[in-house]
Amino acid sequence: MSAPGHPALVGAALLAAGRPVTLRELGQVLGVSEDAALRVVQDFTQRLAQAELGFQVEAVAGGYRLVVPPGTAPHLAPLLSPPPLPALSSAALEVLAVIAYRQPVTRVEIEAMRGGSASTVVTLQERELVKVVGRSEAVGQPLLYGTTERFLLEFGLTTLADLPPLDSGSFAHLLRS
Repeated sequence: MSAPGHPALVGAALLAAGRPVTLRELGQVLGVSEDAALRVVQDFTQRLAQAELGFQVEAVAGGYRLVVPPGTAPHLAPLLSPPPLPALSSAALEVLAVIAYRQPVTRVEIEAMRGGSASTVVTLQERELVKVVGRSEAVGQPLLYGTTERFLLEFGLTTLADLPPLDSGSFAHLLRS
């Protein structure tokens, strides 16, 4: 199987890289000088514009990348928004509340405060609401958990200081929202 032609190889390189690709890098991929690589990029850019395929080449950050034309962005909005996550269970919300108010906190401390399992920590990590922030000095050096920037975004908080005050030491009031 032969190597694809220069324009096809430029398109493949720009798509595969997922970042701006320099003329030097394109020249290496194509086996040509940087000047020749620039000519191939210019040719590829013209071909894309003529074909109206929904892509264009953008010169940015010292390189080139494939992007969608700005006029298509409003039509693509439904695809670009992340699908809503299923609601968190009561147990997950309780664990999240313990972490938010008591961070950094170990899993054992979470379980002691809840009076039950903290197994939902994994779910909260997968949703990027909590993360490991270090290790405790306690025996075995258990992991310490804290909230993430995404937690603040998802709950509309600027900082952790914006959390509502705890009134009775119970997290039940947080579950009613």
